[in-house]
Amino acid sequence: MALQGISVVELSGLAPGPFCAMVLADFGARVVRVDRPGSRYDVSRLGRGKRSLVLDLKQPRGAAVLRRLCERSDVLLEPFRRGVMEKLQLGPEILQRENPRLIYARLSGFGQSGSFSRLAGHDINYLALSGVLSKIGRSGENPYAPLNLLADFAGGGLMCALGIIMALFDRTRTGKGQVIDANMVEGAAYLSSFLWKTQKSSLWEAPRGQNMLDGGAPFYTTYRTADGEFMAVGAIEPQFYELLIKGLGELILLKIQQETVSCQARQTLLSVKQWPSLQPKSWGFVWL
Repeated sequence: MALQGISVVELSGLAPGPFCAMVLADFGARVVRVDRPGSRYDVSRLGRGKRSLVLDLKQPRGAAVLRRLCERSDVLLEPFRRGVMEKLQLGPEILQRENPRLIYARLSGFGQSGSFSRLAGHDINYLALSGVLSKIGRSGENPYAPLNLLADFAGGGLMCALGIIMALFDRTRTGKGQVIDANMVEGAAYLSSFLWKTQKSSLWEAPRGQNMLDGGAPFYTTYRTADGEFMAVGAIEPQFYELLIKGLGELILLKIQQETVSCQARQTLLSVKQWPSLQPKSWGFVWL
């Protein structure tokens, strides 16, 4: 396993931190999760491959045990807002003085600097501030609050795991640890680099929900089927679109007024102005 021999101390928190530590454990790291007194179980259900112990970090004895753990560990992962660890006398200045090779990973919502750094939040708040939320949703409707995957897990947990891996690699050359400031706002914004880099292209020239990749195109969206379920259609390329038309047969042929599957018919269907009229609310077939 790639991370065999790497030891990680995870301070328990909500989903992003446990997911980050689980990724490290999945690839061979020895992860010890430090739970708070009174914790009965792993709320996030992401404890695979970890061991755990209970420490009261607000008490000198508990803080001392954590410091001893960090003296012989490679990574500390903490999920708190700015200033919490420093208040407990467990900040990076202290722990890295005792173990210069320690990688001190801080995973928070808004980061360790700025006016939001001491505030609490959730996935939807981080997505809104990153700008990504403004791009998700149907035309004429409010932006959708998606599952808490984009900011919490992708922009937070996974990006933090990547930072830890890069810090471990850098340590092989420098012999020193470092502080990682991973946060879900900047992580989600970074994940959406393609979106912002192509903002002025034809991909996103229409309002939300009216573009090719956000549900505006009849060949790249979802439909309810006759059995009450749903199907996803993603037939952007000409050859795949032609297969879709042929596969649906008479149903779609009626929709395009019995036109043959030709280049001319496809160009008609790809006309942006005609997309709304080509999206029935449901298609009368069963998706098997």
